[in-house]
Amino acid sequence: MGIIKAAIKAVKGSLADQWLEVIEAADMGDDTVFCEGVKIRKGENVKGSDGTVTNGSVIHVYSNQFMLLVDGGKVVDYTAEEGYYKVDNTAMPSLFNGEFDKVLEESFERIKFGGQTSQKQKVFFINLQEIKGLRFGTRNPVNYFDNFYNAELFLRAHGNYSIKITDPIRFYAEAVPKNRSIVRMNDINEQYLSEFLEALQSAIGQMSVDGIRISHIQAKGRELGKYMADILDEEWKQMRGMEIQSVGIASISYDENSQKLINMRNEGAMLSDPTIREGYVQGSIARGMEAAGSNSAGAAAAFMGMGVGMNTAGGFMGTASANNMAQMQMQQQAQAAQAAKAAPAGGWTCECGAVNTGKFCGECGKPAPKTEWFCTECGTKNTGKFCQECGKARG
Repeated sequence: MGIIKAAIKAVKGSLADQWLEVIEAADMGDDTVFCEGVKIRKGENVKGSDGTVTNGSVIHVYSNQFMLLVDGGKVVDYTAEEGYYKVDNTAMPSLFNGEFDKVLEESFERIKFGGQTSQKQKVFFINLQEIKGLRFGTRNPVNYFDNFYNAELFLRAHGNYSIKITDPIRFYAEAVPKNRSIVRMNDINEQYLSEFLEALQSAIGQMSVDGIRISHIQAKGRELGKYMADILDEEWKQMRGMEIQSVGIASISYDENSQKLINMRNEGAMLSDPTIREGYVQGSIARGMEAAGSNSAGAAAAFMGMGVGMNTAGGFMGTASANNMAQMQMQQQAQAAQAAKAAPAGGWTCECGAVNTGKFCGECGKPAPKTEWFCTECGTKNTGKFCQECGKARG
């Protein structure tokens, strides 16, 4: 028993006049991975049995569908190519591999005598489209050592992932529950989700080893998908004929202690800048004066108390402010020195700091500044090649 390709003209012409069955996939939604073929009869034809596929019947395979012809529990033929196929009980298996090349033939040889125990002839379809929208969420916080913060942090991740069936024969043999006419991914996803979350923790750990900052993980969905593929694909592809297609992280959250540590580290990093630190000092003084002015006990008493406090803390505040101003001045001097680096002969330094010799900055594209000169004849200041007053060429 096998299938042969049917000519389009035959399907549209002579078959319309014959009482033959036309079989197509049942309703295949976005999350449907497997379904049984259903018979579409012409006119009032009621011949045939639901347990057999009549010799000469036509099977219609749509794009992104994989068809299996099963007889007595054995996979006897298949196709990965869209089109019309005629069932021929005298034909040998034709094995239309499509884009799957030799992969399907190897799987066919491996499991063609397996499958469900039955004396029925069946047509099954497997969805080859990407199955999207499979939700995941970490049950417990995942530890993540961040080199930037130099600390062990803990995060939770939520999002979606998608899978694609890459070896439909193996998928049929290993992942599809028997005696089911339709299977949706969410029907069989519980086991795979557990394996996915286990692999997710390993992938996140590998990202930590690779030095990726914890705050960058959410923007690394593509890289995380690759990590997941490296961990899961070999196992899932070999065992079940499917692989991870993509991973999309909807949210990353930290546990309370990790969030406190991150906030403390960021605040410390900001206060290491003398400009921000001086603003913080001056802001504290201003807030103190504002609070004193609004004191219900009287502004005079409040300012007197504030004066005592200022005298007590004045040494610290004054020293801190002086240090801030000194560091700011050192930074400004360093920036000025950097900007004043000597340009090569005939060159010029752009406002962005790049040194150039042409008419435009090679870094930001800004035009070279016009240099001024004084005419030796009349003393007029000019920027062009000739004096605008007397017309003498620039010397």
